[in-house]
Amino acid sequence: MLRGFDGPLAFAIFLLCGLGLLTMYSSGYDHGTRFVDHARNMLIAGFILFVVAQVPPQRLMRVAVPLYTVGVALLIAVALFGLTKKGARRWLNVGVVIQPSEIMKIAMPLMLAWWFQKREGALRAVDFLAAGVLLAVPVGLIMKQPDLGTALLVLASGVSVIFFAGLSWRLVVPPVVLGVAAIGALVFFGDDWCAEGVRWPILHDYQQQRICTLLDPTRDPLGKGFHIIQGMIAIGSGGFTGKGFMQGTQTHLEFVPERTTDFIFAAFGEEFGLLGALLLIGGFIALVLRALVIAAQAPTLFTRLLAGAIAVMFFSYAFVNMGMVSGILPVVGVPLPFISYGGTAMVTLGLALGMLMSISRAKRLVQT
Repeated sequence: MLRGFDGPLAFAIFLLCGLGLLTMYSSGYDHGTRFVDHARNMLIAGFILFVVAQVPPQRLMRVAVPLYTVGVALLIAVALFGLTKKGARRWLNVGVVIQPSEIMKIAMPLMLAWWFQKREGALRAVDFLAAGVLLAVPVGLIMKQPDLGTALLVLASGVSVIFFAGLSWRLVVPPVVLGVAAIGALVFFGDDWCAEGVRWPILHDYQQQRICTLLDPTRDPLGKGFHIIQGMIAIGSGGFTGKGFMQGTQTHLEFVPERTTDFIFAAFGEEFGLLGALLLIGGFIALVLRALVIAAQAPTLFTRLLAGAIAVMFFSYAFVNMGMVSGILPVVGVPLPFISYGGTAMVTLGLALGMLMSISRAKRLVQT
C-alpha cells in the first residue's frame, strides 16, 4: 500500500503541516480547542489522502461527471434555499451544514480533464468553447452567493486545465493585456473611481469597497482598512528573525483580525520573521514544483491535466492569501493551505493531494 508514494511530495506536505501546527498552537492557544481541532482535521485529511492515493486514475475519471453534476445541483439549491450568514448565501443544510462551493474546487478540474481526455487527438475550437461553458456555470453560481475568493480558485483551476489542454496563445494574451491595463487604470485613476457615490458595474458593493480599500487602506483605518493595516504592521514588526514563538504582540493583543483563519500568515510573519516566511514559501514552492513534475511525467492526458490543475490550485491558494494579508491583493476569503483553521478546506486539500499521489503512483507502476 505504501509502494510508489512520492517522497519529495510527502516531504513538502509534512513540512507545511508541521509549520501549520506550530502556528496554530501559538495563534489559537486561547481560542478554545482550535489547535486540537486543527490537528484532528489534518489527520482526517491525511487519511483521505492515503485512501484516495490507492485509487487508480482510471477510476477517478469515472467520478468526474457525477461529482460535477452533484456539485452544480447543490450550488443551484444554495441559490434557491441556502443558509445566509453575514450577508452571504453559501451554505446548505442536508442534515449537516455543508458549503457546496468547496466541492467544485475538486470537481471542476476533474470534469474538464475528463472532457479533454475524451476528445484527445481531435480537439476543435468548439470543444474549448464547451469547456468554457462548463467552467462558467459553477463560477457564476459561486459569485452570485457572493464568494469571490472561492470563485477565483475554481476559475484558476478550470482555466489552467483549458490552457494545458492546448488553448492558443492568441486567445490567452488579450485577456492578460486587458487585465494589466485595468490594474494600471486603477492605480492612476483610483482616487476618482473610489470617490463617494461612484458605483462600479458588475461588482457588488463590498467587492468595490475591498478594491478601494486595497488602493488606500487609510481611507477607513478603523473600519474596512483595519484588516490590511494590522496585517502589514504584524508582518513588518517581525523583522528578519521574528519576535519568537508565542511572542507576537500584535497577534496576542488581538490587533490581528481572523488570526487563526484568513490572516494567520500575519501571525506567522510576526513571530518567525522573514526567515520563517521564506521557509513557508519554500515549502509551497516545493509542493507546486513537484506537482508540475508529476504532471509532466504523467502517462495520460487526463492525469497530466489534473495534476497541472492541482499545482495551479495550490499556487493560487498560497499567492492570494499571502498577497491579501501583505496588502498587495484585495481581501478575499481564501485560507492558507495547511496553516489556516478550517475543516472543509482541509478535506479538500486531502482529496487533491490524494489524487496527485495516485497519479504519481500510476506513473511509477507504469515505468516498472
